[in-house]
Amino acid sequence: MHLKAGARLRSQVDATEVIVVRAPTGEAVVSCGGHPMIDPAAAPGTGLAIAPGSAGTLMGKRYTADETGIELLVTKPGSADLAVDGVVLTLKEAKPLPASD
Repeated sequence: MHLKAGARLRSQVDATEVIVVRAPTGEAVVSCGGHPMIDPAAAPGTGLAIAPGSAGTLMGKRYTADETGIELLVTKPGSADLAVDGVVLTLKEAKPLPASD
């Protein structure tokens, strides 16, 4: 799937919904809980289960993968992990602000 900034996606296995903040170059498959994410208006597949060992997502947090350059903003949290082309996304850390002594 070719992603672009501003695209909305939702999980097929839990409540997770995201917005693409920074899209990868080229084609990429964004998955949640081991299954591809879909358009919010699309119907999810039946009989799908979350992959074991998922830590979940947090509301309002950004998840990234340096290998692909993607950045996703979670708009609805869930219990499954986000991944792009099989690479699990990590929580983006806030940049420390300089001291103003």
